[in-house]
Amino acid sequence: MEIFIITFVLMLIVVTIMSVGYIFQKKKIKGSCGGISDLGLEKICDCDEPCDKRKELIKRLDEQQREEELINIKNI
Repeated sequence: MEIFIITFVLMLIVVTIMSVGYIFQKKKIKGSCGGISDLGLEKICDCDEPCDKRKELIKRLDEQQREEELINIKNI
C-alpha cells in the first residue's frame, strides 16, 4: 500500500507541475503534431499512402462527384 500511495503522490505532483506550466504559458493545448489542423492541411500524418479509412472516404467522395456530374448531364 505504501508503494501505491508514493506513486500516486508522485503522479499528482507531476500533473500539478504540468498544469502550472500550462497556466503560465497560456498556449492552446496541441496534439503531438503541433496542431497541424490549424494550418489548414487535410492530412495529419506524414504517410506516403493514406490509411484504409481515408481511402474509403476518398472513394465515396469520388463516387458522389461522378453521380452529381451524371445528374448535371441529364438535366442539360
